[in-house]
Amino acid sequence: MPIINSKNFKAPLHQFNGNLQTVIPSIFREIEGVTYQRERIDTNDGDFLDLDWSKKGSDKIVLVSHGLEGSSSRHYVKGIVKLFNDANWDACAWNCRSCSGELNKLPRFYHHADTPDLALVINHILNTGNYTSLVLVGFSMGGSLTLKYMGEHGDKLPKEVKKGIAVSVPCSLLDCSIELEKPTKMYYNKRFFKKLSAKVRQKAVLMPDKISAAALDQYKIRSLRKFDDHYSAPLHGFKDANDFYDKASSLHYIDSITRPALILNALNDPFLVNRCYPYDLAKENEFVHLEIPINGGHVGFMMAGKKETYAELRALEFAEG
Repeated sequence: MPIINSKNFKAPLHQFNGNLQTVIPSIFREIEGVTYQRERIDTNDGDFLDLDWSKKGSDKIVLVSHGLEGSSSRHYVKGIVKLFNDANWDACAWNCRSCSGELNKLPRFYHHADTPDLALVINHILNTGNYTSLVLVGFSMGGSLTLKYMGEHGDKLPKEVKKGIAVSVPCSLLDCSIELEKPTKMYYNKRFFKKLSAKVRQKAVLMPDKISAAALDQYKIRSLRKFDDHYSAPLHGFKDANDFYDKASSLHYIDSITRPALILNALNDPFLVNRCYPYDLAKENEFVHLEIPINGGHVGFMMAGKKETYAELRALEFAEG
């Protein structure tokens, strides 16, 4: 599919670079008017997932997947839920394991390649029999899950899954990891690490025979790459961080997507470089639409004079187009 010529939206004047367009919405943006009804479902391995519903009585539903250390309460998730609700769509925002406010039951957590959990949620929604159309929207890691799920299933996707939208997607986790190791990007690196390491320490207290926090101090782990080497990779069946980054990257699944999918990655996203802008793959796959606006930051996309973000408006436009 030809690369989409992105509309030249204006970011707020005080958000004049990618870092500000990332940080300011993350800290200060609030969404009002979204009330969830929570449902807990069981996983096949004895764990649980928390789903947050916002229903309008529609036969169309949007399923929203959050980013690393996010949840259904994040502004970008609630922004999608509100906008789609206002357009008479039902919405479901699911929380990855340990992200709903309660630690999950097993030593494992969640990760960029964890599409079986996404598939479980999709099947649960469709098994209600209430929906003829389901659209996936994912942000950052959630975008990775969306693209990977669509590519893995190819033309065997459930017929109700009509489209996918992936925003601020780290299509190549290795490229992103290298970028976030740079001194100018360590703010983001440390922020993710702080949240993830806190969960490891909590789990080490609850299940000391299955998980240990000793490596955090022994190896002076202070970055995502080291954390992934010592925890994310071994806990989820990967050899090391590089093996995890390779196998979890959605880049490898884009060419197998057989339903319309929009990838929306801002050019000034402080997380994304190189292969995170998959021009060639998008050109070769008629179903993949790649849009690269100049502005947006990482999961920001705020616009001057608008409550909705550009990403939210594009998601609804693409879903209904």
